Amino acid sequence: VLERMCTLAWIYVGATIAYAESVDTVAKNLVEVKPNIMVSVPRLFDKFYARVIDNVLSSSTLKKKIFFWALKVGRKVAQKKMNKEKSSWWLKVRYRVAYKLVFSKIVEKTGGRVRFFVSGGAPLSRDIAEFFLAMGIIIIEGYGLTETSPVIALNTLEDFRFGTVGKVLPVEEVKFAPDGEIWVRGPNVMKGYFKKEEETREAFEDGWFKTGDVGYLDKDGYLVITDRKKDIIVTAGGKNVAPQPIENTIKTSPYIANAVVVGNARKFVSALIVPDFDKLEVYAREKGLVYKDREELVAKPEVYAFLMQEIDRLTPHLASYEKIKKIAILPRDFDLEAGELTPTLKVRRKIVEEKYKPIIDKIYQE
Repeated sequence: VLERMCTLAWIYVGATIAYAESVDTVAKNLVEVKPNIMVSVPRLFDKFYARVIDNVLSSSTLKKKIFFWALKVGRKVAQKKMNKEKSSWWLKVRYRVAYKLVFSKIVEKTGGRVRFFVSGGAPLSRDIAEFFLAMGIIIIEGYGLTETSPVIALNTLEDFRFGTVGKVLPVEEVKFAPDGEIWVRGPNVMKGYFKKEEETREAFEDGWFKTGDVGYLDKDGYLVITDRKKDIIVTAGGKNVAPQPIENTIKTSPYIANAVVVGNARKFVSALIVPDFDKLEVYAREKGLVYKDREELVAKPEVYAFLMQEIDRLTPHLASYEKIKKIAILPRDFDLEAGELTPTLKVRRKIVEEKYKPIIDKIYQE
């Protein structure tokens, strides 16, 4: 529904619309089309970020130092923008140098004319959003459902805060159930499901539509989505763990393509990990690991230890009960045709957990 809404909006304003030939040709198509605006799911931005970081890490020591210096300067400028503060003249000078040496080359890979990106369908990692803003490209993120036509809240170019989905639209009202579920009402909310009276009754409470998402408003009125209500993990110790933010953080590693956090009714939280095999195989060669196929590669103790190290490096901020204690490394990614992914490439958590139940059980038996 996000794609449909954006397509109609572009037609309304008279914009030219281009579609990527396939997921594998997006990078090539961006350079060919040179878009001003692009709408995508977070996974594309994750992959773009991972590719940039991977190229940097494989470059010379001098280039690495220049890149991370530029990124540090860019993040300072991005923070000023988010806080609606002006940058000092010295910060502006350093940013111009950083843009010339580093960011301009990365921006060229997007076609060189991007004004902003739009992300939807799943939560966007804050690290990814800040990385793009450091280069001068803002990723607009909002929140809504098909049932709400579809927007409930939205960050804008003038008023945005990463880690949130923006402020609730003026035409809508939002309140929170005792368990944190977001309820909404307004003229954009559907009247009900066609010829499904029972489902309609379950979806509404006193005129409020129950979104199925858990969240809260921060002190400045920005809406923060924690996770899907049905996806919240409750550990054996009674602790509530939101898996999506943890998964998004883990996937910023250039060596991790996908992750599903598990642990419902278990003593601790674990994860199913799909490596980025292109990167992992380079690592394996560098370490002199011998294997005949991917199944043998992911079974290597050295690979397990390395990926656990990556996860620990990225998640020092998590509470002890949220930390990934063990992982199972899968020899292939989740598949759309197998029903493990939605058309927008979101993991179908329930299906994946059922399909990989023997592997998950084994994590907790060892």
